[in-house]
Amino acid sequence: MSAASRAPLRSNRNTARARSRALLAAGAAAAALLVSACGSGGTSGGGGQTGFVTGSDGIATAEEGERADAPELSGETVDGGQADVADYRGKIVVLNVWGSWCGPCRAEAKNLEKVYTDTKDQGVQFVGINTRDTSTGPARSFEQDYGISYPSLYDPSGKLLLRFEKGTLNPQAIPSTLVIDREGKVAARTLQALSEEKLRKMLDPFLQSEK
Repeated sequence: MSAASRAPLRSNRNTARARSRALLAAGAAAAALLVSACGSGGTSGGGGQTGFVTGSDGIATAEEGERADAPELSGETVDGGQADVADYRGKIVVLNVWGSWCGPCRAEAKNLEKVYTDTKDQGVQFVGINTRDTSTGPARSFEQDYGISYPSLYDPSGKLLLRFEKGTLNPQAIPSTLVIDREGKVAARTLQALSEEKLRKMLDPFLQSEK
């Protein structure tokens, strides 16, 4: 085989190695992001983060001028459909990161559905991001068991979660819940399983501001 004919083979191998390294790096970054996965949450917003205040209840909020744009969040849903958070611009979006394998996620599931049912006529849309489930089967069973009626994007490797800017109100645990305001900006976040009371406390200021 001539040197000229070997060159494309080396090029292809180098390209494959580069892609493999990129995939491994993305996986490692997702794992690092979710290092506190399925914990009880906390009040820390993460080192070096600014522009928001975390209360003693573990709910962090950002003032209007300090809110970061929500990233592009779209794709296939757990039930095989499609969803795009941008389609809900003009509504208040409650974004919940969850996994079917996560005990705290199971504990809060009915609370999320109850508050969604009570507020959807007030311009509120809930959207889930299901992550680290290796197939949609367990996630669909979870939604059926807990009567979840709002859509959840299927994000097994955490790629959607990595789109949030560092230093902002980004999801850092499973479960995490964020509130995206009507302008498409991230306004509040908590890194814990939510009771119905605490979820209403998190959401109410955004509903009250329009009355």
